[in-house]
Amino acid sequence: MKNYFAHQTAVIDEGCQIGKGTKIWHFSHVMTEAIISENCNIGQNVVVSPKVFLGKNVKVQNNVSIYTGVICQEDVFLGPSMVFTNITNPRSAIIRQDKYIETLVEKGASIGANATIICGNTIGKYALVGAGAVVTKNVAPYALVVGNPSKQIGWVSEYGHRLNFDNNGLATCKESNETYQLKNNIVIKLHND
Repeated sequence: MKNYFAHQTAVIDEGCQIGKGTKIWHFSHVMTEAIISENCNIGQNVVVSPKVFLGKNVKVQNNVSIYTGVICQEDVFLGPSMVFTNITNPRSAIIRQDKYIETLVEKGASIGANATIICGNTIGKYALVGAGAVVTKNVAPYALVVGNPSKQIGWVSEYGHRLNFDNNGLATCKESNETYQLKNNIVIKLHND
């Protein structure tokens, strides 16, 4: 007995794994050997290719294709119509299925609508990729990147708010009141006691 929801128009291939509480909506296709963990939400017209891994609580908005080689850790958000690639030099007449390049999206990262992630890069934990950005290199944890090619313009909290660091390298999230430290171009969340 399945413990997830799939709309009647969704296509679920044999040999994939879908976790408890996951929802798969209209006209989406989950292909063989894909792994979708618990409590994910797969929007309309989404393709999850073979061997893709989605961690717990991943939210995939409409019109996203997640190609072989993509790994999304828990709590990742993939915005509407964002794009992953899995080959750096595609050619129609040359088969390169054995040369797919891995892309890692770490815990809590969000990728905005219509962004493009060039394969082989890592989007760090809790990073925020702005709408329409084209990511051509690794994105640091907690980084905010925008543009084409994407450039880092700041830092964000785990709640997705801009962090404004003071002279001591400290910043507070305006929603959670959690404190972050910036040291040597690395952001860490401090444990408030």
